[in-house]
Amino acid sequence: MTRDAPPEVLTSRLGYLLKHAYLRLTEESSLALAPYGIDGRELAVLAVLDAHDELSQLDAAGKLGIDRTTMVSLVDALEDKELVERRRSPRDRRKNIVQLTPAGQERLQEAESARKEMERRFLAPLSSADATRLVRTLQSLIGAPMGAGQAPDST
Repeated sequence: MTRDAPPEVLTSRLGYLLKHAYLRLTEESSLALAPYGIDGRELAVLAVLDAHDELSQLDAAGKLGIDRTTMVSLVDALEDKELVERRRSPRDRRKNIVQLTPAGQERLQEAESARKEMERRFLAPLSSADATRLVRTLQSLIGAPMGAGQAPDST
């Protein structure tokens, strides 16, 4: 598929540039994750669950910035794929704790490798320093600064 050059009148508009960069990144991400049977949102859920010992569905939804209904749908889909499992919290029987299964751990590792490689290719037109600067600048704009000395992951 060939891409038409953007109209010159739009090439300096931040909204246009961010939107089209996002659309291209989303397209590349979908292609990279397709062999693993998950999409970017499901990968984000797996990553957040992996990063925390015991998260309820509601706590995970909060960390992901999504509503409760969307989280239930995502967890249902991941559970159907046998990548996560729900269990009652031993501390609060009203809460479901969601954890990765061994298959979920393996899928996360494989899909994360594919995501990182896709992002490396996506950012290839930039120098390494510019790619790092872009990620850090975007983190500043969304209020998610990195820890001191931590290299960007381009997520």
